[in-house]
Amino acid sequence: MSSIKLAALATLGELLERLAEALQVDGETLVRAGARILGIWLLAWLAYRVVTLAARRIELEVDDGDDSVTTLRERRGQTISQLLRSVGRLLVISIALLLTFNVFIDIGPILAGAGILGLAVSFGAQSLVKDFISGFFILFENQFAIGDVIEAGGKSGTVEKMTLRVVILRDIKGTIHIVPNSEIKVVSNMTRGWSRAVVDIGITYEEDIDRALAVVRDEAAQFSTDKLWGAQLDGPLEVPGIESLSDSAVVIRTLIKTQPGSQWTVAREFRRRLKKRLDREGISIPYPQRRVHVQVQGGPASPEVVATGGAAGG
Repeated sequence: MSSIKLAALATLGELLERLAEALQVDGETLVRAGARILGIWLLAWLAYRVVTLAARRIELEVDDGDDSVTTLRERRGQTISQLLRSVGRLLVISIALLLTFNVFIDIGPILAGAGILGLAVSFGAQSLVKDFISGFFILFENQFAIGDVIEAGGKSGTVEKMTLRVVILRDIKGTIHIVPNSEIKVVSNMTRGWSRAVVDIGITYEEDIDRALAVVRDEAAQFSTDKLWGAQLDGPLEVPGIESLSDSAVVIRTLIKTQPGSQWTVAREFRRRLKKRLDREGISIPYPQRRVHVQVQGGPASPEVVATGGAAGG
């Protein structure tokens, strides 16, 4: 085993000598440069470890232990930690590369030239500069965070990732939308603070509307005190009354104030329960119908109601 190690060291020594000859430097200088480079990247690795540990610490600090509901504080912490990782990785690698180059050449003139070049490039990349400025203010003002459901730049979906340049959204179909920050003029946040579901139910004109209202309000009261779903509510359900008189139905509206992001699941469950309750109470929900008059030769016309997919009628 010792002979193998000696052979490997000898081979490494020959490689260093050849590299020194190619770079026109002596072996001792090359060894010192290699040691400095190794030290630079070791410090870079340690610095990035500190960044990742700080990001993880932020996530743990905002985690309340309840996975059923993601609070605003948790989403804000996840956004900051993700941004800290991405920006920290970029800074650490950039600084490490500059220090590595500085081992062999003086990077002072290069940095001065890069500053002038960057100024020239900035005039031709104004949209990129706008992206970074808009991204900074989005994060600074906390307009939305990772996990929020928003509409921005003509696209809507759940925020999966945020950087200083783009926002990545995933819609309900699973499609990823990458929206540059400079394209975001108006943001509609559907999961900030609290949310609301609006549930409309149509009742036929033949039904006793006061009785139907009483049934809907009773079911809403029972749902408000449900042990399982009550945790996702932000107050009791409200049934203001009759919302509209449509062509074929009297529409009763229910307002459900929920925890952020829970409005869709809560609304689906309340519709299911309300449909079953109306069936038990014998209260009819209208469906599209078409009245057809059949004229029998030599006799009066007899109306027949045929359920179709056409326009609703009486």
